[in-house]
Amino acid sequence: MTKADAPATQERQTGILGWIEKTGNKLPDPVIIFAWLILILVAISIVAELFGVSVEHPVRVNEDGTPVIEEARMLVRSEIIEGLLVRMPTIFTSFHPLGYVLVVMLGAGVAERAGLFGTAMRAAVRNAPRFLLTPVVALVAMLANLAADAAYVVLIPLAGVIYAAAGRHPIAGIAAAFAGVSGGFSANLFPGQLDALLFGITEAAVGTLVADWTMNIAGNWFFIAAMTLIYLPIIWFVTDAIIEKRLGAWTGGAVAGSTSAEDDPDAELTPGQKKGLAHAGLAVLAVMFLWLFLTIDLVEAVTFGAVSVWNGNPPLLNPDPALAPAQQLVPFFSSLVAGFLFLFLAAGVAYGMAAGTIKTHRDTVEMMAGGMKDMGYYLVLAFAAAYFVELFNQSNLGLIAAVNGAGAIEQSGLPLPIVLGLIVIFAGILNLFVGSASAKWAFMAPILVPMLMLLGVSPEMATAAYRVGDSATNIITPLMVYFPLVLVFARRWVPEFGIGSLTAAMVPYSLWLLISGIILTIAWVFLGLPLGPGAEVGYTLPTAGQ
Repeated sequence: MTKADAPATQERQTGILGWIEKTGNKLPDPVIIFAWLILILVAISIVAELFGVSVEHPVRVNEDGTPVIEEARMLVRSEIIEGLLVRMPTIFTSFHPLGYVLVVMLGAGVAERAGLFGTAMRAAVRNAPRFLLTPVVALVAMLANLAADAAYVVLIPLAGVIYAAAGRHPIAGIAAAFAGVSGGFSANLFPGQLDALLFGITEAAVGTLVADWTMNIAGNWFFIAAMTLIYLPIIWFVTDAIIEKRLGAWTGGAVAGSTSAEDDPDAELTPGQKKGLAHAGLAVLAVMFLWLFLTIDLVEAVTFGAVSVWNGNPPLLNPDPALAPAQQLVPFFSSLVAGFLFLFLAAGVAYGMAAGTIKTHRDTVEMMAGGMKDMGYYLVLAFAAAYFVELFNQSNLGLIAAVNGAGAIEQSGLPLPIVLGLIVIFAGILNLFVGSASAKWAFMAPILVPMLMLLGVSPEMATAAYRVGDSATNIITPLMVYFPLVLVFARRWVPEFGIGSLTAAMVPYSLWLLISGIILTIAWVFLGLPLGPGAEVGYTLPTAGQ
């Protein structure tokens, strides 16, 4: 490790940033936070049952047609404790986000370890014209969220090198890439791993009211694409008009720290890498065509001899003519988690075999196993979150809070677009103290999602509002896990660059992204635009008794 790459010492902050850093550092790990929340939930459940807290279920009815009364249940009941202990493996393995995320990561682990993500990012930004450098870096940074951690490790330091080579300040490049990767964490042109993770949690929360609602991984597709198109000019403007002017002209040279071919923007991609990218592109097209073939009846019937295979009924299309087109495509939407597995896996293997990073099938299996190793912490977090959600459901407190919260909002007279905007702000503030997107959503969703459904807001819209707030403040909290790493990248160019310097550089991005995100959310609800295929802003609860 060179001196330039050594971990940087973080200076203590003063003022509001100092208070955030000091307070946040005192918070335990999210896993322990869930443990404390469970203890608090147990105590509240005891008090709630003793006081006879209850609500009328908005959907379920008794045989005589009267609404079912849901009463608060103390979590120290004998039958509840028995169920929690006997069903412990089932509670964990049936936690909706767990299977979704692990399936996608089986393929993403191969694509990352084979080098596809890193090479694709380098190829995308290395030849960008000087005046288009910022929008190219910002766009690639937001798209690179599909690569998860690789975006932080590869693209952010590479952006600094590319800016310096172009005669521009490398800190501006690092800031633009950091703003795109982390501030635009939920923005993308395509659904991905984050969609599978968050919508899995949403699905678990919806079960409080509607048991048969299934998540659609493309349920925020149009919304996150709009975020990308809006965030792109904002990051461009802030970088070129604010940050780079503050930094001044760069006179320190083109390269700092490592000068390997991986960091050098002038280094040509190797023939193997170029061939790998081409093969990966073909693999992506093949998987997309396969899913199209499984969804659209391209021919009247595909037959082998006398056996009809398709017979006008594609596997991923519900042929019932009585259903709306979006409902007919439910099997397709539900299959997209598997689709991303095959997409990442096929592209990663095709790249690796052409580039030489995958030599045998054992390399592929090892990379898949490596992807699962990276999920070790998530498994621990998912166990704690699964139990928290289960206890919330057992206590009925989530439903009670949702019904009462919806009633309070209705009595307040606040328009729904404003309510969604306030949720964005709340998520952004909470993000300053708890960095994990899944952890925050796991303890917000059980109340927030049913409450908004009762107000006529779909689970997809609730998830979208949360995502806006969750990503905008990532870049200004020292508690974000990659914040120290970005500081190290910056100090390769400016040794005296401190945590205050980095925070100050990212505040304009955060404010502009948060404001534009709130406006986007309010406008989206006001206009009632679809959030994705088959996903609307509004939601109508099933008729009581259904």
